[in-house]
Amino acid sequence: METKAILRNIHLSTQKSRLVANLIRGKSVEKAINILSFNRKKCAIIIKKVLESAIANAEHNNGEDIDTLKVKAIYIEKASIVKRFFARAKGRGNHISKKFCHIYVIVSSN
Repeated sequence: METKAILRNIHLSTQKSRLVANLIRGKSVEKAINILSFNRKKCAIIIKKVLESAIANAEHNNGEDIDTLKVKAIYIEKASIVKRFFARAKGRGNHISKKFCHIYVIVSSN
């Protein structure tokens, strides 16, 4: 049975997050947590928390065995962009785009 966990509006770039998500797609849960624990990127910590939430959902809501779980799907979607600017010389301004994303993790016992 499939169980999922969702984290919305997290302050990460989708492009940088997908690099880490590709590392754990299709792996067993134990191996995925091990990979994320030793990855030095900021998004690895956040994705690990979402994965642990999906594992807890599978155990509590569906009574799944943790040892048989695999990461069936993980995908990162683009969310809103907060636009800011900072002042430059001669009355000009440069744009800053602060990007957000949604993280979806689906674990399955198959």
